[in-house]
Amino acid sequence: MRRKLISSLLACSMIIASITGCGKTTTAEGSSSQEPAGSAAETGGEAGQAASGEPVNLKWALWDISSTVYYQPLIDAYTAEHPNVSIEMVDLGSTDYSTVLGTQLSGSGSDFDVVTIKDVPGYVTLVNKGALEPLDDLISKDGVDLSLYNGVTDQVKIDGKLYELPFRSDIWVLYYNKDIFDKAGVEYPTNDMTWDQYDALCRKVTDTTPGSEIYGSHYHTWRSTIQLDGILDGKNTIVDGNYDFTKPYYDMVLGQQKDGVCMDYALLKTQGLHYSAAFANGNVATMNMGSWFIATLIQKIKDGEFTDCTNWGMVKYPHAEGVEPGSTLSTITALAIPTTAPNKDVAWDFVKFVSGEKGAEVMAQTGNIPAMTNDKIVDIIAQMDGFPQDENSKEALVTSHTYLEMPANDKSSEIETVLNEQHDLIMNGEVSVDEAIKAMNEGVQAIIGK
Repeated sequence: MRRKLISSLLACSMIIASITGCGKTTTAEGSSSQEPAGSAAETGGEAGQAASGEPVNLKWALWDISSTVYYQPLIDAYTAEHPNVSIEMVDLGSTDYSTVLGTQLSGSGSDFDVVTIKDVPGYVTLVNKGALEPLDDLISKDGVDLSLYNGVTDQVKIDGKLYELPFRSDIWVLYYNKDIFDKAGVEYPTNDMTWDQYDALCRKVTDTTPGSEIYGSHYHTWRSTIQLDGILDGKNTIVDGNYDFTKPYYDMVLGQQKDGVCMDYALLKTQGLHYSAAFANGNVATMNMGSWFIATLIQKIKDGEFTDCTNWGMVKYPHAEGVEPGSTLSTITALAIPTTAPNKDVAWDFVKFVSGEKGAEVMAQTGNIPAMTNDKIVDIIAQMDGFPQDENSKEALVTSHTYLEMPANDKSSEIETVLNEQHDLIMNGEVSVDEAIKAMNEGVQAIIGK
C-alpha cells in the first residue's frame, strides 16, 4: 500500500546530485523590461516551445545561488530533456528578496520567466499587484494532482485561485537525544503520541538536580513552537481571529517551565540561546523544530563540534486526541510565472517539472525533501550519511497532512505582530494566558475587520 506523501523539505547538502545536462546555464543580475506576452493558459505547455526544438532562454529569479545545492541539478535535469532550453539564474539576494522581486515585477514589467516565491506575505503582495499568472487552467489541462501536496496548495489559494506551485517544504518534527532516554531507562518517543503522552514522557526523563539538570523538552522562543501546536487538528488557523485553541498548549508549556521540565523563557531570551546550542549541550531530551535543523545537526556532528548529542533520532510531531499521526507544520518555497513572462509555455513546463515527481527526485538526490514525494524519495533521504538509521526516524519524514505556519492572508504581517507580542507577554509571566488570548482575539479581529 502506497505511503502517504510527504509535504516537507529537508534543507541539507550532504549528498550532491550527479545529474548532468547539456543546456546552457548562466547567472546574471538585474533584468530588462519587455512587453507582456500572452497568458500562460493561451500558450502550449509540453507541445509548445519546450518540445519544438526552437532555442529558448528562461530567466529564473532566485536567491543565494552559490550556497543552494539544488538549483543547478534541477536545471541540468530539465535541460537534459529539453536541450533547446537554456536557463539563466538571476540572484536577487536573500535579505530583501521579496521586496526586490516586487520592484522588479512592477512598473514597466520585467523579462523574468520564472520566479521563486520565498514567503507567504511576499506571495500575497505579488498576487494583489497582479504580477503573477493564475495556474489553475494549466493545472487542470495537464492533470496536475494537487492532492500530492498534502493540503498545502489549498492554503495558498487567493480568492480561490492558485498562483504558485511548491517544490520545497520544511516540516516540523520532534528531535530527541537517545542517550538521555537510555540512561533514564525510558522508552524512546514514538511516531504516534498524543500531547498528553508527550508531556508525560518529557517529565519521566527530567532531572532537576542543580548542576546536572536534564530538560525533558525544549521550546525555542518563537511563538510557532507553542501557538501552532493547536492548528494541527485542522479545526483552526492562525489567521482566523480566535485563539482560544492555544490555551491547552500554553498551559502545558508553562506547567513544564514551572516544574523545570524545560528551560525558562525569560532566561532563553536574555541569553539569546540558539536552539541548536541548547540541543548540542546534551541535556535536552526532546525538542520540536523544523527539518532544516537536520542539515546542521549532521554537519556539526561530522565536524566534531557537537559531541554530546551524536546519538539522536526524530519522530513525528505529537498530535491531539483523534488526529491522525503525521499532521505537522510546514513552510514552503514555490515557483510562479510573472504576467510579463516572455516564454510562458516553457516557463510552465519548467515549473511543472521542478514541482513534480522528476524534480522531487533531483531534490532528494541533493539531500532535500521536496514538496511532493513518494516512498522512493523517503528512501533516498534516509540513506544520507549521518541520518539516523532507526526506522522511526525514517518514518518521521512521512506526513499525513501539513499546515502552513502562516497561510495566505492579506493581513498576515499585522496579525503576526499581535501574536508575537502576546506570546512574549505570556511566556514572560507578564499576563495570564486568558488575558493574552483575549487581547489576541480582539487585536486580530480588529485587523481583519479593517
